[in-house]
Amino acid sequence: MSWKDRSCVLNLSIDRIENEIRMNPCVIQLRMDTEALRIQPAPSIKFSTVVGIGVQEEITGNGPEDIGKLRHWLSSADDLVLGYFSYDMKNILEDLESTNPDNIGFPAFHFFVPRMVCFIDGDSVECFHHGVMPDHAESTRIHLPRLGEAVNKLLQSTYIETVSDLKTHIQLGDIYEVNYCIEHIFKDTVVNPYQLYKELQESSPAPFSCYVADHGKYLMSSSPERFMKKEGNRLVSQPMKGTNRKTADNDAQKDRLRNDAKEVAENVMITDLVRNDLSRSAKKGTVKVDELCGIYEFEHVNQMISTVSAELHEDVHPLDAILNAFPMGSMTGAPKIRAMQLIDSYESFARGLYSGAVGYFTPNLDFDFNVIIRSILYNEQRQVVTFPTGSAITINSDPEKEYEECMLKAEAMRKVLLNHAK
Repeated sequence: MSWKDRSCVLNLSIDRIENEIRMNPCVIQLRMDTEALRIQPAPSIKFSTVVGIGVQEEITGNGPEDIGKLRHWLSSADDLVLGYFSYDMKNILEDLESTNPDNIGFPAFHFFVPRMVCFIDGDSVECFHHGVMPDHAESTRIHLPRLGEAVNKLLQSTYIETVSDLKTHIQLGDIYEVNYCIEHIFKDTVVNPYQLYKELQESSPAPFSCYVADHGKYLMSSSPERFMKKEGNRLVSQPMKGTNRKTADNDAQKDRLRNDAKEVAENVMITDLVRNDLSRSAKKGTVKVDELCGIYEFEHVNQMISTVSAELHEDVHPLDAILNAFPMGSMTGAPKIRAMQLIDSYESFARGLYSGAVGYFTPNLDFDFNVIIRSILYNEQRQVVTFPTGSAITINSDPEKEYEECMLKAEAMRKVLLNHAK
């Protein structure tokens, strides 16, 4: 029995849906503003948020042999599938490894057919289920929030020294650009994950935000960035590079970003990398840049975003269109493999789900995935909260300004955590 046949319709309020989300150990909620989710033979469904609650079927992987299993599983699922790819999928896709500690512990990927799926568009709610309501778990009961001491905070002087070392690699021709991230950590910390997600959305609403609960591991994200979307045979990727603070005179501030040579160079380099990534899956001659260095305004910052599209080659499986471009250029650098090697060398943590992607596949294998940035991650058993932030390092980077950018991106998440634990 499949929800797409509309044979199992539920009449649930938003409050009831949110209660199911809070109480279930496996949930993904995605904000993916879209005109319609086309699922044959059912009519298209318009939504701004999709929620999958509970597991009907699932697949998890951590090794190269699991890629083929995932490809087969997706092709045979014939249902809406929700899930994620962690950044460390790179170790499966390429000859790479990381020995850095992983404070949260998400697997390389996890996808599931939800027992219940809800589509929300303003006041409109449509819910369907597979005949069995999702199970609740005792481990997801509500706890009194407690924020422990911040630990392992990278000194500004250490950060500046590292950026200088990375610029030396650029001067030597090793790389052109690299995304360098730092991890902010709170240990001995307890949060109410879904409530924290809602508070983060109130503070920093974003078009590709998401909430993930995976058996005691949580992601609360206010991502403004799309990784890749497939609709029919059209692929779209929207790399984001270039940031400044939103101000009272924001038109002038956006002009500063638009005319910042260093920020434009960052975006153009990554856009070129994305063009190359899409060409691995595209029909010859179909890759194009629809918009270069567009300036977009968000709650706290302005962002420079480009849009690249292509037509998917008929011999390429939709999953491989994602994997051929993963991890995304905006969170790695150019050349990508060498940049990822340096990331593992200079960063002190395994990124895990941060810099990964969360999204969905439809029964006909259309998909939409975000980029996991501006996010808080939580391991309930370990009582650890992290929120990494980063920026792109180029030859023109000012290490002190790059540090300020990392701190700017961390502000909203730090403030939400402090308020959550009051």
